Amino acid sequence: MEPQSSCVVVTGFGPFRQHLVNSSWEAVKELSKLGLGTDMELELRTLQLPVDYREVKQRVTRIWEDLQPQLTVHVGLDAAAKTIVLEQCGKNRGFREADIRGFRPERGACLPDGPEVIESRVNMKVVSRRAAVEGVEVAFSRDAGRYVCDYTYYLSLHHGNGCAALIHIPPLSPRLPASLLGKALQAIIQEMLEEDSAAGLCDPAQIAGTTNLFCRASHGGLIHDHGHGDTSVVTARVPHSWPPRSRIQVLWAASEPLSH
Repeated sequence: MEPQSSCVVVTGFGPFRQHLVNSSWEAVKELSKLGLGTDMELELRTLQLPVDYREVKQRVTRIWEDLQPQLTVHVGLDAAAKTIVLEQCGKNRGFREADIRGFRPERGACLPDGPEVIESRVNMKVVSRRAAVEGVEVAFSRDAGRYVCDYTYYLSLHHGNGCAALIHIPPLSPRLPASLLGKALQAIIQEMLEEDSAAGLCDPAQIAGTTNLFCRASHGGLIHDHGHGDTSVVTARVPHSWPPRSRIQVLWAASEPLSH
């Protein structure tokens, strides 16, 4: 699936286990109030999905087939995290923990014949250094946790030829309220979109003919592992370097991995 330049998709999840209030969804709701800033013009949509492997697989596939987004971004809760973490890659195997319906993927795999690792086209290390939010540290990781969030990320990377991102956030606390996490998401997303705009990372013209490029690279050993809900709409302006009159839909997804 070759992404179009007019859409960015984000999918998300609701409560799971003891996390009756999911900080990822709360932060995304705050982001929906803020929008993506005055320097960008795009339509921001927020969507909550269940923590369900089978449902995620169907919905992620439909999103890429129907919307053909330029970029997909997922926001997940990491119960053990103290900082915001940007995940560079998704893993295919090791999904042994049951979802909210008690289901586990067959053989613990997302795609049985898929590569072990798929990398995001977004340089998360660079974004983590540039995204500055007072009171919030932003880190970089290559291990997304092997739960529904990681599973979702891998699927998006697979369908979107690496044009996806995953942001892990800590639980809500007096130090990190939803309002602050929402501001942090805004800053991080701005950096991702600016990097994409400047480098043409997910521009269809740049990646035409590269279907599953990242999958093949990973499978060939070139990439190594180191380590229907509520909706809302917000409008802001797109970077000047983007095509005039371009409109981008952003479905923000808050998903929930296990602690790791």
